Amino acid sequence: MSKVMRYIGQAACYGLFIGCIGYFSTSPAYVLLEPGQAVLKLSVTHAGQIKQPCRRRSEEELAKLAPNMRNAMDCTRERSPVDVEIELDGRELYRATLAPTGLARDGASSVYRRFRVPSGAHTLRARLKDHMDLSDFNYVRESQVTLASGQVLVVDFDSRRGGFIFR
Repeated sequence: MSKVMRYIGQAACYGLFIGCIGYFSTSPAYVLLEPGQAVLKLSVTHAGQIKQPCRRRSEEELAKLAPNMRNAMDCTRERSPVDVEIELDGRELYRATLAPTGLARDGASSVYRRFRVPSGAHTLRARLKDHMDLSDFNYVRESQVTLASGQVLVVDFDSRRGGFIFR
């Protein structure tokens, strides 16, 4: 095969490659959201309450322990799972019981979810329960929100700031 034929074949392959790159850089058109849609993002990281209260060890229990292990209080590190619920206009978007992380199950429970929702005025309700023995949710926020088309609303949680934050 002559050098000229190799150069022509190489140019054809490069041209085909460049054509494919050019086509796929513009087609098919990617649409993040349809018109009339918004995004609701749920982001929660929260450590549940300690699962069981500390208890005082008896003198007999302390005597059985090695001297360096004789702590009068017996405290577990395990945390309770966290229940999270999100409702939009009375319709459930998300409900879950989040297990604590860590080998001793003593870490925070976390969730991050995205929901496509219709734009417009809505009633948004977020609830969280951070101990399994509670009968009702101890963090609740309900608010009227108006979502524009293409808007992103973040539902965040910070117990130091009072619970749920809509921004």
